[in-house]
Amino acid sequence: MAKDVEVAEQGEFSTKDYHEPPPAPLIDPEELGKWSFYRALIAEFVATLLFLYVTVLTIIGQGSVTDTTKNPKATDCDGVGTLGIAWAFGGMIFILVYCTAGISGGHINPAVTFGLFLGRKVSLIRAFLYMVAQCAGAICGTGLAKGFQTAYYDRYGGGANVVQPGYSKGTALGAEIIGTFVLVYTVFAATDPKRNARDSHVPVLAPLPIGFAVFMVHLATIPVTGTGINPARSFGAAVIYNSDKAWDDHWIFWVGPAIGAFAAAVYHQYILRAGAIKALGSFRSNN
Repeated sequence: MAKDVEVAEQGEFSTKDYHEPPPAPLIDPEELGKWSFYRALIAEFVATLLFLYVTVLTIIGQGSVTDTTKNPKATDCDGVGTLGIAWAFGGMIFILVYCTAGISGGHINPAVTFGLFLGRKVSLIRAFLYMVAQCAGAICGTGLAKGFQTAYYDRYGGGANVVQPGYSKGTALGAEIIGTFVLVYTVFAATDPKRNARDSHVPVLAPLPIGFAVFMVHLATIPVTGTGINPARSFGAAVIYNSDKAWDDHWIFWVGPAIGAFAAAVYHQYILRAGAIKALGSFRSNN
């Protein structure tokens, strides 16, 4: 394999020991004629369905166990608690990314898909249809959770994301931006071809830091917003629970992740990986 040319900090050219995949085309209509593309959409749909089903039921179960009207002796220490809910979200992402990475890339989150689109990792067509599949999967997964535990679902909030009492919408928006930045930045770092080439074990371990990023962000932001950082997760819960409060705050769980994903893509691709400098060097080398 021929070695590509990269611009060094001193302005000279040097060879690099890894292969940089070419940027994905903005629009690739040929994808629509490939079974692998539709298989990837199905994988994203099913993965997001399973993600919402397990995590929403975990939230509902915690509400049931700590409900003092149902059990007067219940305390906040009963059940899995905030730590257990965070583990449910992070653990499911670890499992599902591991299972679907080789089929669809294991996005399971419109914010991740948006960030990878900005980083030229996926085409516009793929990004849009991934988001549709993810939102549809989230609605179906939350619907299954409600179907199995209807009374508990309505009583304990249905896992819907809302701004918690004592926090402003500005604080909630900031929490979603930073939380999504952490997640999408981790995705870029864990799947970086430069790291994959030099650390052969990284592709196997990539789902682990991604799952841990989700876990850590949930620990920090569950008290603020219930933690969105995934517009499909927030949308699915809002559609099925369908309360005014969930819809009043819902814009935060799209705008925040979008800004966070944009910032992470720019930071990783154009600052850490010096995308702008490489493009300038390529332009100069052709003149």
